[in-house]
Amino acid sequence: MQTSLSEDHRIIAIGDIHGCIHTLHALIEKINPDPDDQFVFLGDFIDRGESSKEVVDYLIELSKQFRCHFILGNHELMLIEYLKTGEPGPWLLYGGRATVDSYGENGGINLPPEHMTFFAGCISHTATRHWFFTHGGLDPELTIKENLALHDPEEFCWQREHMRETYLSAGSYPWEKTLICGHTPTAEPIMLDRLIAIDTGCVYTRNPLLGKLTALILPERTIVQQQNIETNA
Repeated sequence: MQTSLSEDHRIIAIGDIHGCIHTLHALIEKINPDPDDQFVFLGDFIDRGESSKEVVDYLIELSKQFRCHFILGNHELMLIEYLKTGEPGPWLLYGGRATVDSYGENGGINLPPEHMTFFAGCISHTATRHWFFTHGGLDPELTIKENLALHDPEEFCWQREHMRETYLSAGSYPWEKTLICGHTPTAEPIMLDRLIAIDTGCVYTRNPLLGKLTALILPERTIVQQQNIETNA
C-alpha cells in the first residue's frame, strides 16, 4: 500500500528494474527487509527486459506486505500515454515491445485491472524532511520549491541536466533536501551530499560496467547490489 513516507523507519529505494524479475527477487532476498521497512521504487519497472508483467505482479504483492511507494518513470509515462491514446509514439522503440510481449498480446496490450490500478497509482515524487525521491531528477539551477512551482512534475521523469559532469564535479546543488533518483545509468551509484543516483543499468548486460540492480538503504546511505541474473541476459 502507498501511505505517507516516514523517517521513523528505514527507507529502501530501488533503482530501474526494467523487467528483470529474477534480479529483483534476488535483491529483495539479499536485503531481507524488516516488517517496518518502507520501499520506494524509483520507476522504470517495465520495458527492455523480458518480464515486465511479472515485475508488476511482484510489486503489487510486495505492496501487500510492506509500505511501498511507486514512482512514475518515463517508461511508465509512455505506457500510460499509449493506453490513453492508442498511439505508441516512441514507446515501442524504447523498449515497449518487450512489455507487449510480456503481457502476451500480439501488436497491442491489455492490462489486467489490478495492473491498470497500479500504474494509475504511480506518483511523480515523494519526500520526507531530508529526502526527495523522483525518477529522473530536478532542475539543478532551481530549489526544490522552485522546481515544484515552475515545472510540471511529469518533467521530473525525464530530467537529466543535474547528471551533467559540470554539476557532478561541482557537487553543489541548491536543493533543500537530498535528491534520490534513477533514470541515468552509471557504473556505480552517485553519492553526493545533495544527490544520490542509483540507476546502475540492470538491464544493460552487454555493457561490462553496468548490469546491476541497486538499492539504497536510508538513513545509513548503505548500498546493496545484485548482478543481473536473468536467463536472457
